[in-house]
Amino acid sequence: MPKTDGPFDGKTGPVRGQADDRRRIAAFLDALAAESGAARNTLLAYGRDLRDFSDWLGARELTVLTVPREGIEDYLGHCDAQGLSRATRARRLSAVRQLTRFALEEGWRDDDPAGRIAGPGRAKRLPKTLDRDEVQAMMDALPQLGRNQIEQARNLVLVELIYATGMRVSELVSLPVTACRGNPAVLLIRGKGGVERMVPLNGPSRAALAAWLILRDNAPAQSPLGRLVAGRGSRWLFPAPSAEGHMTRQAVNGLMNQLALAASIDPARVSPHVMRHAFATHLLEGGADLRAIQMLLGHSDLGTTEIYTHVLDSRMRDLVLNHHPLAQTPPGKPRE
Repeated sequence: MPKTDGPFDGKTGPVRGQADDRRRIAAFLDALAAESGAARNTLLAYGRDLRDFSDWLGARELTVLTVPREGIEDYLGHCDAQGLSRATRARRLSAVRQLTRFALEEGWRDDDPAGRIAGPGRAKRLPKTLDRDEVQAMMDALPQLGRNQIEQARNLVLVELIYATGMRVSELVSLPVTACRGNPAVLLIRGKGGVERMVPLNGPSRAALAAWLILRDNAPAQSPLGRLVAGRGSRWLFPAPSAEGHMTRQAVNGLMNQLALAASIDPARVSPHVMRHAFATHLLEGGADLRAIQMLLGHSDLGTTEIYTHVLDSRMRDLVLNHHPLAQTPPGKPRE
């Protein structure tokens, strides 16, 4: 990490090359699309913001890996001096903050320089989610996807696990196969920062997992799956011809988009992260304790989980305003 003897002068840190930063930004945006289901316009805006940040860093011989907190604060001051609106400055800080957190989670840096920087702030958006009928429609549409029995079984267990456990897509694709053997009633998940948690499995997810393991373990040696299991994919529940040896977040996101289309749902509303939101929202609707949901999701702060109470409040308001008998009575007309 860069060191400074006095006030930050914008010249600390070795030159690492803007090309490397651009690749890191591209990897971050890919993850944001897959895990958070970010809209295309959001990704484009974040891409522009982070390119501006990268250019500013490059002019000061800094990179995403070497910039200290003071450097990010100076960049925000630069944005303010440009006369950018409060909303734009808040979005730029959000983009930078998510990028540095991603760098920490990926092991690119050992700290998060933007984590505690206060910004202009803006209203927190409610998470996107799906109702139970929409999730059921996606489950019903699963047999339409997959070119063969192996792909269909893999797709089924992917969707069952993500909805039954609320796992992040990065946690799902990197599940070691050893953690899933023996018909487990719970799975040990390694989440952000290496923090482990236990998540229970329901009946359908356990059945789907057992069926997938039989196909995976008995795949013919010369079949595509058999070659993956014999190679670098041997460690993973979902082996794939990727650099890591397991399915990518982008592949799961693509599957969710196809599944949404098959279920006649707008693909823009569906992503692995939306399924995670649906898991939490439906648990809360069913009377689950907020603290239990926090533990299942792997949130370090209960305040992060409390956003789902606002989703529930919003649904209750919609129920009263649109489905209550009195809501259908025109103003001024007496009730019968």
